[in-house]
Amino acid sequence: MIGAIAKLTVKSGKEAEFETHAKALIEKVIANEPDCYLYDLYKAKDGGVYVFMEKYKDKAALLAHGKTPYFLEAQPKLGACLAEPPDIETYKAV
Repeated sequence: MIGAIAKLTVKSGKEAEFETHAKALIEKVIANEPDCYLYDLYKAKDGGVYVFMEKYKDKAALLAHGKTPYFLEAQPKLGACLAEPPDIETYKAV
């Protein structure tokens, strides 16, 4: 299994817009990606920092996720809300 954590810093005042687009993406991932076992969004106490926690069957599933039409469509919408580039790290299950 492969895990991924994507840390995203959202511009002040853009949190609601970001959450709307993120929730729509989450729904599509859950509905269409059986090899994605976890795709959740968490918000830090300070309000401007979010993390997507993701878990995939394997690297192929992770790569496939990044090529889905709904993921590609969401990127400009989510990106417009960000204060800085996302910090994404992947991990191999032990």
